[in-house]
Amino acid sequence: MATIPSLPSRDDVLRMARSTTDITGQLLDTAGNITKIAINTLDPRDGSGTELLRVLRQTTAELAEASASPQAQEAFYRIVDTLTRLGTTGAPLATHPVSEPAQALFAALGDSLLPVLDAVAPAVEEGAAVVGELAEALSPLLPATAGLAAGLLLALTPVLRAAAEVLRDSTPELRRIADALTAALAPLLPLQVALAERAATVAADIVRTTVPPLADLTEAAAATAKAARPLLIAGEELVVAGLEQLHPLLLSAASRTGRATRAVAVRVSAAVSPTAEGGVVVSVTPA
Repeated sequence: MATIPSLPSRDDVLRMARSTTDITGQLLDTAGNITKIAINTLDPRDGSGTELLRVLRQTTAELAEASASPQAQEAFYRIVDTLTRLGTTGAPLATHPVSEPAQALFAALGDSLLPVLDAVAPAVEEGAAVVGELAEALSPLLPATAGLAAGLLLALTPVLRAAAEVLRDSTPELRRIADALTAALAPLLPLQVALAERAATVAADIVRTTVPPLADLTEAAAATAKAARPLLIAGEELVVAGLEQLHPLLLSAASRTGRATRAVAVRVSAAVSPTAEGGVVVSVTPA
């Protein structure tokens, strides 16, 4: 006798209602955004809407003209026939026993990767935030970098064009080189495959022999690091304390260096242009 399913509780009903309300609100917000985009795109006041409609009309007419040809119709029929055959042939494979190992592999990969992704996600988010902050801080350098890259590309353009012309003129010689290399290397490929198989076997044996001692060494290093953690922390505290004590001295040295450099620049400017009218030479003595 079939059992009667239990009715949802009041909390379940409230949770489903709240979830439905949230999803409906998100859908309405999305629809509103799409409507605003469509209105802004098709607004005839700035001329973009008329131009867009003209381009769409022209594109539609060209597509209709192209698809009306017998070659396009035959190509469409062939595509549909190919997709139908692929669906008819591939659909039974989803339930065929041959697909069970692949499904098990995908399930095992998913079960293994999900904990890794959950553990790595906070670090990835933090790294992305730091990279964003770094890009924002380096934004003043981006125009200079872009200009430098453009200048370098313009400087390399003649070189690349000359290289392309030389290679185009040397096509027969390059073909002869390629034929000679192919003739010389083709007999060696079977030997290289055999050597690669032997090297793979030796490497596998070496890895199998090396992994257990490496695991022991790693455990010993971890135990040593755990035992030496107080010393490492004390050393780091000493280094940080020393940097904090040197901080005022470094600031003072940087300030003096800046003033001295500024004074040298003023003297050099005065020496270069001594006949400037009404010019006043300012001499700055470093403190």
